[in-house]
Amino acid sequence: MGFVVTNECASSALADIAHAEPFEPRYEPRSDELRHLYREEGQAKRRMDARPGLWIAVAIYLLFSATDLLLIPDVALYTIMARFAVGVTALLILEAQLRRGVGTEWIDVTCAGAIIFGYVGWLCPAVMGADKESVSYYMVFGTIFMMSANLFFTFKFSLSIVTSAIILVILYAVNYFVPSTLMYKLVFGTFYISCFTFTSYVNWKLNEERYNVFLNALEAKIQHKEATERGQALLNLSRTDPLTGLENRRAIDEKLRDYWSDWQRSGSSFVAILIDVDFFKRFNDYYGHQEGDRCLILVANALAEMIKQHNGSIGRYGGEEFIVLARMEKREQVADIAEAIRSTVENLALPHEQRRDGISVVTVSVGAAFTRPQTGAKLEKIIHEADRALYLAKAGGRNCTWLFDPNDPQSSDESENIAALLKIAIGQDLVSLVYQPIQNVTSGRVEAVEALMRLKMLDGTSVPPSLFIPVAERTGAVLALGRWAIRTVCTELLADDHVRVVSVNVSPIQLKTPGFATSVAAILSETGVAGSRLALEITEGLEMEMHSDVLRCISDLKLLGIRIWLDDFGTGFAGLSWLRLIDFDTVKIDRSFLHDCGTPRGKAMLQDIIALVRNRGHKILVEGVETDEQMAIVREFDIDKIQGFHVGRPAPAASFRARPVTYKRQFSVVKSA
Repeated sequence: MGFVVTNECASSALADIAHAEPFEPRYEPRSDELRHLYREEGQAKRRMDARPGLWIAVAIYLLFSATDLLLIPDVALYTIMARFAVGVTALLILEAQLRRGVGTEWIDVTCAGAIIFGYVGWLCPAVMGADKESVSYYMVFGTIFMMSANLFFTFKFSLSIVTSAIILVILYAVNYFVPSTLMYKLVFGTFYISCFTFTSYVNWKLNEERYNVFLNALEAKIQHKEATERGQALLNLSRTDPLTGLENRRAIDEKLRDYWSDWQRSGSSFVAILIDVDFFKRFNDYYGHQEGDRCLILVANALAEMIKQHNGSIGRYGGEEFIVLARMEKREQVADIAEAIRSTVENLALPHEQRRDGISVVTVSVGAAFTRPQTGAKLEKIIHEADRALYLAKAGGRNCTWLFDPNDPQSSDESENIAALLKIAIGQDLVSLVYQPIQNVTSGRVEAVEALMRLKMLDGTSVPPSLFIPVAERTGAVLALGRWAIRTVCTELLADDHVRVVSVNVSPIQLKTPGFATSVAAILSETGVAGSRLALEITEGLEMEMHSDVLRCISDLKLLGIRIWLDDFGTGFAGLSWLRLIDFDTVKIDRSFLHDCGTPRGKAMLQDIIALVRNRGHKILVEGVETDEQMAIVREFDIDKIQGFHVGRPAPAASFRARPVTYKRQFSVVKSA
């Protein structure tokens, strides 16, 4: 209404609310302002009451035609015609005014005029009746019109007085000319004055009471508004993150329940997206908590502005994690908004020099989950799926997006159990190594061993490498496991010359991690093992990027004397490119080609692959030699080295410590298979 001033609780000022009064003192309106407000409110009420009031008044006015027939039958026809003429005319004028939207004052004048003309229209033919005595007594009904002006309609007091005064004057004028005794004129004249005075006084008191009711209602309205605003401010505080101004976890959870209910009820699909600021702890530690808060505010503002374009909601889910909810119809839209989130933060170009992963600005990892029939009936399911997707995005190198896929084995419940197990595997001695011999075909001697990783659960149940190795790569646990494997082979077999060469598989994630070559050099130095006695196998089957950091890491490893082997050659699409870029010491041909040699076509394929590798000058190792027939084939093709059950099964380190060392050649590294 404009007469109460309150303090808005904007999200940008939430941090200051604790130090300031939530509302300014009330501004009390002056008397003239109150009167103006009362008149405005009165006009609205009078306008609302005018139509039913006049229609009821006209209906009663017409019903009094029955008294005309009884008291003045000789002129009743004229009075009834006058009643209908005045009544219908008044109603038509009122309806026309309401349709055209004329001012309330004119509607009041119409109603007042209807009272006056209704009285005059009835009175004029009535006084012409032959029975003057009946006419003189019938004139008393004129006071009804006077009372109507003061009591039936809610006119302003001044208009009521004028209307009833006009009727009073008409009464006195007619009373003067109608033949009657002096006593009659005196009595009825006094009665008219009494009616005018009484009804005017009652009208004045009613107006005064209406004004008091208005003041009380206004005070109650002000108090209710203040209480509502205070309650809303407190509610906003309880639902708003004080740092970023975004919705907090409580508010976003409520909104998530609404989204979920709509999806369950009407099938309105939506996406839940979790966003995590990459390496935020390092940012905080280096730049300080004040800059860390500023970073979160800038990220929050940028994301909030971007999410508006998708009609979504964003909130702070805790720490450096945000959540976005948006209605989506297709999975392709989810990929678009997830990438928009990632690029929006990267484009802020906020400096982050302590990442040590080749990126020097603040970025985010994004995990998204989209509603589908298999999501289930529990609200927590979609958040759990988004959290898994976020985990995969972070494990995939960060600064990337990941959409939850129920058909992805990395997203299964079993993989999550394995991921938790890998976190404690080294500390709880749940991981171990076994070694499989590698034989020189020409001499028949074991030249190297390959280290194979094993994992068991807390109850002693073995976990197949085909299950835990992909999870280790996804979660990043392969970094710690890889360092542990290299250190273990050095201490178990190489440091005391039990075996001359051991090979260990390395993951692309390890090669892309800054400082990997340095950590290997540190292990070799601590254990006193020469780099030439260690071989690292790169698996072609994995999607290895032709990244400059990977090539630089391989170059640094070769400078340490470490041999680089290409594993599982022929199973992927990158093998030829890697043969061209890297001078491998040995190429291991996948066992599937040897096992296909039962057919002429399979044997020809193996022969072609051997020729290709030999032309590049690499030594050749064939895996999966299990029978005498397969051994004959590798001899026929003049293979350098072999590995398989025909040579020996994987065995603990103790099985190799009793063997004398007779060859000083390089052999191969740990393979998790």
